[in-house]
Amino acid sequence: MSATILAWSIGLAQLLLIAAMACCLYRLVLGPRAQDRVLALDALYICAMLLLLTIGMLSGGTLYFEAALVIALLGFVSTAALAKFLMRGEVIE
Repeated sequence: MSATILAWSIGLAQLLLIAAMACCLYRLVLGPRAQDRVLALDALYICAMLLLLTIGMLSGGTLYFEAALVIALLGFVSTAALAKFLMRGEVIE
């Protein structure tokens, strides 16, 4: 019984994460300012990372967790670089 509830909950979480990713893509494409687009990109990679984690929970494999870790690291670095570029106009001083 609890495995069924867990599977339904993870499925619902995946649907909601996909909806959130669609909203982030909308803001990423049509964002009026560059700051909005950077924020949408930041939220998009977090949703992608969480979606991979839920897939990993369903499948039980470790590959999805490692991919989520790589996405988290690359997303943080890219967001920091884009924010620095928007503030100062250059990434490396």
